[in-house]
Amino acid sequence: MIRTPLCDLLGIKYPIVQGGMAWVGTAELAAAVSNAGGLGVIGGGNAPPEEVAQEIRLAKELTDKPFGLNIPLAISEYADDIVTLCIEEGVKIVVIGAWRPGNHITRLKEAGVTVITVIASVALAKRLARQGADVLIAEGMESGGHIGDIATMPLVPQVVDAVDVPVVAAGGFADGRGLVAALALGAQGIQMGTRFICTTECAAHENYKRAIIKARDRSTMTTGHSLGHPVRALKNPMVHEFEELERRGITEAELIEFGTGKLRLAAIEGDVKNGSVMAGQIAGMVHDIVPTKELIERIVAEAEEIIGRLQGVVS
Repeated sequence: MIRTPLCDLLGIKYPIVQGGMAWVGTAELAAAVSNAGGLGVIGGGNAPPEEVAQEIRLAKELTDKPFGLNIPLAISEYADDIVTLCIEEGVKIVVIGAWRPGNHITRLKEAGVTVITVIASVALAKRLARQGADVLIAEGMESGGHIGDIATMPLVPQVVDAVDVPVVAAGGFADGRGLVAALALGAQGIQMGTRFICTTECAAHENYKRAIIKARDRSTMTTGHSLGHPVRALKNPMVHEFEELERRGITEAELIEFGTGKLRLAAIEGDVKNGSVMAGQIAGMVHDIVPTKELIERIVAEAEEIIGRLQGVVS
């Protein structure tokens, strides 16, 4: 069995973490991942505390396994309240996008919460490890949604070398081959977002899932560079229009207004032409919609087979 110290730290069977995706990272998906042996993560997004509380309580009903909650500090206007909520509700694992975490890490750790932070550079990894992060998710630019500017392959080993806490590799993972590659780079597990969208338990609209399945290797693009926080999504009319508006140099406020609500439009309402179909570059590797348990077991079995084969290569 593939097991790393990360598994013992988080109380999970397999070193696979689900990305805490806004709108589609619901309690149902998180519970399904946790029940299958990974770490399910509720996507807090910019949801108000009362909605997040409902998701936390539902997850507790659906699983007795560890699960986490993602708080993207850059976009959540309720971050302080959500941190308080996590402490009050007894959430044991919190994932934060923490370029400026303030006192959130300290508050959570004082309450006995395991803190995982998402980083996209070595400098940020070092800073957050010093501030007490228990686990770092090194996320490369291959990821869907908001991204950094360093690819996964060079980012992960540099972060592993720079810190003394477990590192999870993210960005470009969809199967057992990726899991083995991440372990070879020194990571103790992988995070997947896009691949988990195409599971039966994910709340994403069928059109969103089908758009990912139809995707190929060059089907994604990034926009929003002028705003300082680029986003990767599948190419469609909306993304091309955003690119054109950005090229024309319209104001930041106008760009934000144009982009607001576009993820929900695609992910929940199913408008994959006018909405933002956020997905990573591995979209071209996704070919089916399967139950979460089947997906995780498939990935682990493939990874174990590859490791066994590689052992025969080394003499």
